[in-house]
Amino acid sequence: MAFALLLAGSVLPARADGTPGSFDFYVLSLSWSPSYCAAAGDRADKTQCDSGRPYAFVVHGLWPQYNRGYPEHCAAGGDPPRRLVNSMLDIMPSRSLVRHEWDKHGTCSGLSPVDYFSATRKAFERITIPSAFQEPDTAIVIDPADLERAFRTTNEGLAADEIAVICRGNRIREVRICMTRDLSAYRSCPEVDRNACTKAGQRMPPVRSR
Repeated sequence: MAFALLLAGSVLPARADGTPGSFDFYVLSLSWSPSYCAAAGDRADKTQCDSGRPYAFVVHGLWPQYNRGYPEHCAAGGDPPRRLVNSMLDIMPSRSLVRHEWDKHGTCSGLSPVDYFSATRKAFERITIPSAFQEPDTAIVIDPADLERAFRTTNEGLAADEIAVICRGNRIREVRICMTRDLSAYRSCPEVDRNACTKAGQRMPPVRSR
């Protein structure tokens, strides 16, 4: 596949200088959409929060990462084409988010917008969302360790140091999963894992009904 060859051929030693294509691994960030909508309130993106669609875990972004820190805003790439933005709305249900992620993170990947968002979809499709979190119609109270365990059980080979559950306030906000540059495997990421939430009894607001 041409895309896989492109990724494989673009592997360079990582340098923390913001050079496009120079990074160590990817972080796939999955956002619990109901937590975002609840926290953002009137400022929430209407496509995501007022469309009537029952969004659960959605893609926040695919982030090039250094072993320590991460690059951002690596090049002035301009907005991705409207058709490409619209093609991502099934997994990233906010046009402003798609554009933001390209500007902040995609420009550091060394890929074109088309290939970057293809990589984003490829990473998302690699992950199986545990069934209990696909469309719950009541609020869930859960320990972050139990949510992480559910993802690890559902996704064979995913280790404890390759995933982090992120909380804000008393809500689960994101699950971050570390992957190799070619997206073929999970990858240890101690710095990301250290930011994981450990406080018990976090809330996951219910998915909006149709």
